Amino acid sequence: MRDNMRDGFIKVAAVTPKVVVADVDHNKSVVWMAMQEQMATGTKICVFPELVLSAYTCNDLFFQRPLIEEAKFALKEIVEKSNGSDMVSFIGLPFAVGGKLYNCAAIVQNGHLLGLVPKQNYPNYGEFYEKRYFCDGNARVRMIDFFGEKVPFGANILLCCENIPELVIAAEICEDVWVPNPPSTHHALAGATVIANTSASDEMVGKSGYRESLIANQSARLVAAYIYANAGEGESTQDVVFGGHNMIAENGSILAKSKLFVGGAVVSEIDVQKLMAERRKMTTYPREQDEEYLRIPFSLQMQEVELTRFIDPSPFVPSDVQRRNERCEEIMMIQAMGLKKRLEHTKAKCVVLGISGGLDSTLALLVCAKAFDLLGIERSRIHAITMPGFGTTDRTYQNACKLTKELGASLEEISICESVLQHFKDIHQDVNCHDVTYENAQARERTQILMDIANRDNGLVIGTGDLSELALGWATYNGDHMSMYAVNVSVPKTLVRYLVDYYAQTTKEKQVSAILKDVLDTPVSPELLPPVDGKISQKTEDLVGPYELHDFYLYSMFRFGFSPRKIYRLACLAFGKEYDKKTIYHWLRTFYWRFFAQQFKRSCLPDGPKVGSVAVSPRGDLRMPSDASAQVWLKELEEIEENLE
Repeated sequence: MRDNMRDGFIKVAAVTPKVVVADVDHNKSVVWMAMQEQMATGTKICVFPELVLSAYTCNDLFFQRPLIEEAKFALKEIVEKSNGSDMVSFIGLPFAVGGKLYNCAAIVQNGHLLGLVPKQNYPNYGEFYEKRYFCDGNARVRMIDFFGEKVPFGANILLCCENIPELVIAAEICEDVWVPNPPSTHHALAGATVIANTSASDEMVGKSGYRESLIANQSARLVAAYIYANAGEGESTQDVVFGGHNMIAENGSILAKSKLFVGGAVVSEIDVQKLMAERRKMTTYPREQDEEYLRIPFSLQMQEVELTRFIDPSPFVPSDVQRRNERCEEIMMIQAMGLKKRLEHTKAKCVVLGISGGLDSTLALLVCAKAFDLLGIERSRIHAITMPGFGTTDRTYQNACKLTKELGASLEEISICESVLQHFKDIHQDVNCHDVTYENAQARERTQILMDIANRDNGLVIGTGDLSELALGWATYNGDHMSMYAVNVSVPKTLVRYLVDYYAQTTKEKQVSAILKDVLDTPVSPELLPPVDGKISQKTEDLVGPYELHDFYLYSMFRFGFSPRKIYRLACLAFGKEYDKKTIYHWLRTFYWRFFAQQFKRSCLPDGPKVGSVAVSPRGDLRMPSDASAQVWLKELEEIEENLE
């Protein structure tokens, strides 16, 4: 799958060539060879290790003028050879300025030395004694001579891409990221979205894990991408060993990393649009503070980028089993604690919920049981009401009844058929016309029953609808859309399944587990149309589309503000083996149309606990007008449709 850079994807690399200590000519050659390899594959930012042109472990050889001069000339040659390439490279070397020697990262692009960034924090402890050779670099930028040309020298340099405004690059060197107040923090506050770090961090037992955590956390703290290139093979092993531990991180996630002692390049694609969207959302992320920075403009050739980074098809559901189980336990506890507080506040004597044998009502029942256990209240005060209608199947009915009894809740059965038929007579609705009135009348009748029973018993009606249904408006207004406390309101459908499965796997009650497993195997359906041969005839995903697609669309649009074009391309990459492009496009268009058209339902949602980063409560995350036009988004979708194969 190829995506144009206009969607914010920039191919980057961290490269560790095999150096020879103090052999500048050799090191220059391997650096240039690596640069050519990356240029050929479309890499736009390439970062090399600290002092790569000389090698980091030269020690007192840094006092030798020939080594310093040779490194300078090597840089000049690389700069000249880079002419014609838009790739921005960060190359480490020792560089003398005004009688002092500095550990620098040279910024090279298209035949120009764009700047020299000196290291600001030198380790002078343990195995490190860099202050013996190098002078602390200044943040303030000044102009210095480089073979007759004036070049910026200082840490406060920002490279600002003219044709991709979200791409702003800054640099720091090795120890700079280990100090309490790293330069990258100031760079990010000044507008940098990408940090390049040329590094030489040696290996010790356990250090790689700590280093990885450090880089991931710094990228998260800055809401930035981080390209970390570390010294490796070829460095002196007189006292230490370097493992070439390279990493590419983005807002807390490690996109790519090298194995220790392997060397070579790690490559991935960073998403600068995603980073900028996150920053815009965060009111605590300060506006740019770049008064003391030199902003250097540059441009990149816009081209297609082959995405190699993992695109998670289930962004709401962790792929790691242990992490997913922890997440499930935490979510169910949030749901239960929310309900616990509401029951304590209202002093309600019971809860009332409709139980259908489907996933959503099953999860709500499990949450109620957990909340009552936390309160020390008998589960018999959970009033589960099964309300068979025209579409109810024996399978779902039996599961609803069995689960209620096994959990110790009370069960009441009230058929809605006669009352709905009477209602059809009252409003002159043809019972054989299975339209929206036929369906919604059933949902509203059930809600009325629940509300009245709650009034009768001094209880609270518990809503069962989930986040995915609300995003699509797949709920009957003033029907199942309404409750007194909605425990599933911010749980997406793809996650509901895992929450129920988690309970089934962890409960000690074998009968409960067996029932839950059968619920999981049952097709998702509102069961509002008559069954065929005793089986469910109305499958929700046949009508509104696969929930796995819709949850992906929702997360991408709501969490990051991605455009329809970008969401479509990411979906094709994530689901290309399961769905063709036309299917992905069809349901994406459906998603946008329904999301905008159904906002009026979300504008009057009942209370319910937020469990994740995406929620649609009008009092929390989604302040959206109910009559907003979808024209901007649909117009972009039309452009996609024109290019569908």
